[in-house]
Order: sequence, then C-alpha cells, then structure tokens
Amino acid sequence: MKKRFLAFLLVLALTLGLAPAALATVSNSTLSSAVTGTAKYVYSTVSKPQVGSIGGEWAVLGLARSGYSVPDKYYQDYYDTVVKYVQDCGGVLHDKKYTEYSRVIVALSAIGADARSVGGYDLTKPLGDYDKTIWQGLNGPIWALIALDSRNYPEPTSGIRQKYVNRILACQLDDGGWSLFGGTASATESYNTSDPDITGMALQALAKYQGQPAVATAINEALDCMSKKQQSDGGFSSMGDSNAESIVQMIVALGELGISVDDSRFTKNGNTLLDALMAFRQSDGGFQHTTSGSGNNQMTAEQGLYALVSAYRQRNGKYSLYRMSNDALSINLNTGSQTPGSGLPGKHADVKAVPVTAPGTTFTDVKYHANKAAIEALASRGIINGVGGGLFEPNRNMSRAEFATITVRGLGLTPRANNSFTDVKSGDWFAGYVGTANTYGIVNGIGGGLFNPSGTITRQEAATMVARAAKLCGMNTSYSSTQIRNVLAQFGDYTTTAEWARESLAFCYDQGILDDSVMNINPTVYIKRCEIAQMLYNMLEKANLL
Repeated sequence: MKKRFLAFLLVLALTLGLAPAALATVSNSTLSSAVTGTAKYVYSTVSKPQVGSIGGEWAVLGLARSGYSVPDKYYQDYYDTVVKYVQDCGGVLHDKKYTEYSRVIVALSAIGADARSVGGYDLTKPLGDYDKTIWQGLNGPIWALIALDSRNYPEPTSGIRQKYVNRILACQLDDGGWSLFGGTASATESYNTSDPDITGMALQALAKYQGQPAVATAINEALDCMSKKQQSDGGFSSMGDSNAESIVQMIVALGELGISVDDSRFTKNGNTLLDALMAFRQSDGGFQHTTSGSGNNQMTAEQGLYALVSAYRQRNGKYSLYRMSNDALSINLNTGSQTPGSGLPGKHADVKAVPVTAPGTTFTDVKYHANKAAIEALASRGIINGVGGGLFEPNRNMSRAEFATITVRGLGLTPRANNSFTDVKSGDWFAGYVGTANTYGIVNGIGGGLFNPSGTITRQEAATMVARAAKLCGMNTSYSSTQIRNVLAQFGDYTTTAEWARESLAFCYDQGILDDSVMNINPTVYIKRCEIAQMLYNMLEKANLL
C-alpha cells in the first residue's frame, strides 16, 4: 500500500511538471568557487565596461548579481559612461533594435539605478512602442518584458506587458519551443524548429506570468520540448553546433521559473546543465564558445558568469537573476546633483538647454568620423546643420557667421539683429545670430565697424569665443598667470599663441573642451567644422546643458 501511494505521488509530480531533482553532480562549493573565479576573470578583462553586448551590460549584470567584491567606482564609472552615451545619442540608442534599450535597463537595474532617469531620458519609454519593439523578431518582446520586470517599472504604455506576453504565446511553435522569427508571417522553413537560446529566453520572460493558464501550459510544453532536445552530455546544440550560450539561457530559464538546475528532466546520462556548462569553462575562469573551439570567448565568459550566478542564486534561495526589486546593489550612485539640462547655478538667465527635435539625425560623411557623436548630438537639436545632400563636410573650415549661429543656437538664445556691423545686412540669414552673439559678448568685430562674416576662424580665436560662451553658462573662465602657464607649458608651440588668447586656451584645455593629448596648439591654423562641433558639444556638456 505504501509503495502504491509513493508511486501515485511520483506520477502526480510528473503530471504537474514538478519532477524530482536529480542528485547534484556539481557541488555547491564547486559552483561557488566557479562563480568567484569567473567573476574575477570578467572583472579583470572588462575593466571599463561600455555600452555594448560584449564588454558592457552582461559583464555588469553578472558581477552585480554575483556577490563578488567590486569597487563602487566600477559601477559609478559604468553609469557615467551610460549617461554620456545616452546624451550623445539624444536618447535614441537605436532606431530599430529596441533590445538596445532593454539590455541597458537590465544592467542599470542590477546596480540599483533607475532607468527612467538617465541623463535626462527615460529608457523605458521606447519599450511602450509595440510595433517597433517586435520589429527584430521575438528578441524584442522577450527582452522588453525582462527589462520592464527587472525592477517592476511602470508600464510606458498601458497594457504593453500583456501584449508582449500574448506575442510570445502566439509565436510558440508546434514542437513547444520558440525560434527568432518562428510563428510569424516572415518566418522561413528554418525558423519552424525551436531554438534552445530563444526558448530559454522566452521562458525567462514568461516566468513572472505563470499564474495565467495559457502561460503555464506554454511553459510546460516548452520544458518538455527542451528536455527532449537536451543532449547526452547535458548540453544543447544550436544551428548544428554544441555551444555554451544555449546552456546558459536554459539555466537562467530554470532559475527564473524556480526550478532546480539539477531537475531530473534536464539530467541526461547523469549529466546536468551545470555539468555541460562547466565543460566549456577554462582554468582561468573564462569560457570557450563551442566544444570544438579553443581559447576564451569574451561573450561566452560574460554569459557564462551570469548563468553560474543564476544557478548559485537558485540553489541558495536567493532572488533570481532578473528579479532585482528587492536585492539589487545598494550603491550611493552619483546620478548628478542637478537635473540634466538645467544648467549651472551661475548661468545667464537667458541661456537654456536646447531639446532634441530630430533624433537620429546623421550625415553620410561622418559615419566613421572621430567627432561623429558630437556632430550628431548637435544636429539632433538643430544647433548645427549639414551642407545639403546628406553631407556635413566635417573637414571644411567654419566661417565667423556660422560660428556665431551655432553658438547662439547652442545656448538657446533668441536671435536678434543689432545693426552693429556695416557688413552684416538686416536681410542676411545670419544677421540675427551675429547680432545676438555680439550683444552677449561672445563675438566682436574686426575693427572699422566690420564683422567679416565670411572670414575663417583660427583655433585660438575659437577658444576665445567658446570661453566667452562658457562664462555665460556659469563656468569659471578666470585663470591666473601661473595656472595659464601650468596648463599651456606642455605644448611645444605655447609661446606662439597670442597673449590675448592664452587664458581662454588654458580654460578650454583644462576643462577638456580642447583635447590636451595633442602635441601642439596650432593657434593660427583655421579650425574645422568638426572641431568646432566637438568644442561646443564638450562645453555644453560641462555646463549641464545637454
């Protein structure tokens, strides 16, 4: 009777999808040691995380959720990098791939930052656009859900979460899993077979919605599908090759679902998912991508870390990898003492930040240019324009009239002609800008009542005018003779600069408005459009006007 009762319980457990856990073959101490070793590897190889799928958000996520000791400055520097990146992009991280927003949101949530206020932008807002989010395939709605749920952000559009849940359910394949474009009108035959990576991520996104009967059914079908696809070594094959990333996504999926990584459904020939993942791990803590590969793969190492972290958290009763509302890092992040774009306390009352009015503006001839970010940031605000035909001509010299125009626009000043110069007629397109720049003391004439609007500007002249604009923005542009000498003495041609320009040059180099890594100042060389754009951008950023 007792045996029959136990057998009944076993059948019931299997029916409910609660299969008994297998005996763990990777001990908790081994797992803990692996987490520490791989975290150490990732921390050393990603010393300055950037915004990106490699050397960026996944490294930050894994480290932040691992418990590994990382200095707060590491996360502060990453946050500052994100702020600058977001501001340089005018808040538009990508015009099509909305997973760019989701990935950054997840990393920010992990370090305790609010993704709704990053450099003056709400990064969750784009995820409220359903059509744009689903454009890139199932990745879009999957990661939108994971990101929004990472710290229970308010819905950017009412009902958007359920729309994404419904989209994922609608795309489930007949075999129970998912693929990137499977279940959609654009799917080809190759997408009609489920993929372990996408299925794992879909399960992660649906995990918080298991209370919905349709979701619960879909999850059980997907788990059954993946259990059947699991290989004898405990791993998975995607696109014909056994790889670590597929294992990663299924480990994280089980963690989000609250299922043991040692679950018997995912144990083949005594090999668990962890056994399979550890086979890719290298002695230094890194990971290789495939079983046929050699050496470390950075992307795999970062994903391997957060999979190990997910498994460790699940085994030790901690909140799962993506449930950060209760146990994200508690760091005293400096998110800026002033509201982004509000300017400095001492700025002129007429100076104000210029909003982004044309996000995504770019030019074909700046695609690989060193000053691309600055040019696009100013262009998206209407501060600087191209020359027609989709071109910017970054290496062309800038005229005095053009300089006056972009500076007045950059400070948000109202253009008004002042009739101070005989060679600036009231009907000239630049008359209002030159008049305003002159009224506020940014530009002067060349003598004899002339302005010379078509004349070019030298580097030292540009530094002087930008310094005057910076003073209007509330920046301290006053430098003593000793300070001027200390800043400029590093340049080989310091003595060739004009006496009247030295204080402004010292200010611009000291504040990072001009690049002090160059060998010479070249004070009398005509400045280029790209250089002026970078100088003005740097100044506005320092003045908290972007």
